[in-house]
Amino acid sequence: QVHMVESGGGLVQAGGSLRLSCAASGSILSINTMGWHRQAPGKQRELVASIASGGTTNYADSVKGRFTISGDGAKNTVVLQMNSLKPEDTAVYYCHADITLPTAWGPKSYSYWGQGTQVTVSS
Repeated sequence: QVHMVESGGGLVQAGGSLRLSCAASGSILSINTMGWHRQAPGKQRELVASIASGGTTNYADSVKGRFTISGDGAKNTVVLQMNSLKPEDTAVYYCHADITLPTAWGPKSYSYWGQGTQVTVSS
């Protein structure tokens, strides 16, 4: 069993900053990747940023240079620092993790999602 707990989000004016945090807990052998996706009303969920266990990061073109993702492997946490926010960043942001768990059949990887946190940027 894995629990994903998100924090952060809220309402901010354009140009402002917000910080999202996500922590995974449970019988975790390893976390392969953690990241953030977002879904705006009427749109598909899209990747915002991710970080792999080796530290490689990946960003959507729309957030490059404004958002920074970082992770703490020892604490199974990931943080998304969002600067220079724009109204088009308004969405529900979901933490995602690809996690390897011990099973009776050996280690297996599963995908987990957080409950989502609202980010609203006013113009």
